[in-house]
Amino acid sequence: MSSYIDVVNPERHAPYLDIPDDVIEYLHYLDFVKLRSPRTVNGYYLDLRGFFRYMMAQWNRVKPDTPLDKIDLTQITAKDIASITKRDIFSYLDYVRSANNGSKARARKLSALKGFFHYMVTQVNKLPSDPTENVNLGSPKKTLPKYLTQQESLDLLKNIQSEFYERDFCMITLFLNCGMRLAELIGINLSDFRDDTIRITGKGGKERIVYLNESCKQALSHYIQARRALPHLVDTDALFVSKRTGKRLTARRVEQIVESCLKNAGLSGKGFSPHKLRHTAATLMYQGGVDMLALKEILGHENVSTTQIYTHINQQQLREAVQASPLADQKYIAPKPSQKERVQQEAQSTENDAE
Repeated sequence: MSSYIDVVNPERHAPYLDIPDDVIEYLHYLDFVKLRSPRTVNGYYLDLRGFFRYMMAQWNRVKPDTPLDKIDLTQITAKDIASITKRDIFSYLDYVRSANNGSKARARKLSALKGFFHYMVTQVNKLPSDPTENVNLGSPKKTLPKYLTQQESLDLLKNIQSEFYERDFCMITLFLNCGMRLAELIGINLSDFRDDTIRITGKGGKERIVYLNESCKQALSHYIQARRALPHLVDTDALFVSKRTGKRLTARRVEQIVESCLKNAGLSGKGFSPHKLRHTAATLMYQGGVDMLALKEILGHENVSTTQIYTHINQQQLREAVQASPLADQKYIAPKPSQKERVQQEAQSTENDAE
């Protein structure tokens, strides 16, 4: 069985065997040939499953009130897939828009469809043409990344209340200083540390080295000492483990811990999350003068264009740039009177003198 199935949380995702055979083979292709990460493969699975559930309804092969998880997709054949047209693709995209999916979600779903149909045409030759060819969405509306200010970051660190304080303080510290992703943080092993660096495995299994500052080293030192005192460890090499089970923390558990810490700091309900802490780290580093190319390497971005979004949020530098203008201290200059106004002023002055 493919490796990505092993990492899926069974409480959140159904097995990958509830989809058409061609889709299962495509996911294997992504896993073994393209070497996509388990998280990426799982995302494609969910998007393609949703699309074929929609198509089953369009084909009138399910009753209108059938629950989504009861729609049987395993009977969909290559012939069924070959019948899908560009009109079906457009109709589906309109459907997901009406279901309140944002532009980014629609773009992701279309990307999953494009990948699958391209595979069916070019890799296994099961389709004569690609119904998603030349189907494009408008550019998603770009939004500035949400982040904590420096003071909010300090408030977060100062208000951590937890049954395992050393661990949670260390996690928040790494998020705020290293700018790592959630999946990267939970995947850290003790063997990934060497001197003052940490080896992080990012998207697509790509590795990068991130240096640890003094704040991170102190937080890690206190946590490692507390970790050694745990009565039992199941995942002995995992850095962040459960105090109760000794197993590696899950992504969902880290999300819960971060939310609890945000709540204690009075920052709950403002849209912050582990990923927003990554944005915070990037923003504070950029505001501190970190070079864009260096920031790209720290964050593990493939292209610097992804990193450049942080150039739009350095409000302090923008303020200082405006203040640096040699005309910044120019005082207000009152408008000069027009010729008509000067004549009227002179007439008025003559009348005053006559009086």
